[in-house]
Amino acid sequence: MTNFDLFRWKTAGMTNLGVNKLLKFYQQNPDKLSLRRMAQVAQVRSIADFIERYKSQDTKVLREKYKQFNSLSILDKDYPERLREIYNPPVLLFYQGDLSLLRNPKLAFVGSRTSSSHGLKTVQKLIGELHQTFTIVSGLARGVDTISHLSAIQTHTPTIAVIGTGLDVFYPSENRKIQTYLAHHQLVISEYAPGEKPLKYHFPERNRIIAGLARGVVVIEAKLRSGSLITCERAMEEGRDVFSVPGNILDGQSDGCHHLIQQGAKLVYQAQDILEEYIYQ
Repeated sequence: MTNFDLFRWKTAGMTNLGVNKLLKFYQQNPDKLSLRRMAQVAQVRSIADFIERYKSQDTKVLREKYKQFNSLSILDKDYPERLREIYNPPVLLFYQGDLSLLRNPKLAFVGSRTSSSHGLKTVQKLIGELHQTFTIVSGLARGVDTISHLSAIQTHTPTIAVIGTGLDVFYPSENRKIQTYLAHHQLVISEYAPGEKPLKYHFPERNRIIAGLARGVVVIEAKLRSGSLITCERAMEEGRDVFSVPGNILDGQSDGCHHLIQQGAKLVYQAQDILEEYIYQ
């Protein structure tokens, strides 16, 4: 079984969760399965459609698409153990840049796409005060994500961008230059194949990877029902530390942060509040 096999299954319509089910089945039953039996184990929506798409694949064309970027799979020894632990870990990741960054202690930064200047300055303050203790993980979206990567670059801190598109797609478009820089000097990863567009459901899926890679998640200016709040709630479920920066109680911009504090997230206003959680570990 190879990374390309995983790619073929997903391209034929098997979900990431379905591939995980199939891999778990293979661990206990190593015998080769028919396509129909594979589809049954993976619980694909339509077995007939999966078989038809798989058999009609032009493997030469598909392999060229697959080889556009380096890949890392859950079958590989370099796959991050923290990510392997989460519910529905990504079975296949495409990447550009320095894969060794995955071995570093990591801290995720998430927050509003429409963050205020105060929120952006908060990110800069915290990352500066961390003094390169952690590799910074974020999602390269507008607002807090972008300033997190930029603050890491400015303070010579390693950073990893987890994106919700193919690696050859730039979203938002104004981050093309930053994404290109990170791909050459840091690390950009995605579970989506080359050419995949920024579909709405990609971003909650991407967020589980951000939370899964990190030891803890720092949230700045998150509204209730925001993607950032979902990321932090997922992080709590996965046993990750969650650090929440309180904000203005009048504009609703930090209501999600305050909710997380009520749910047990640690209130932070300086990096020392984060560092003291790890100093003796």
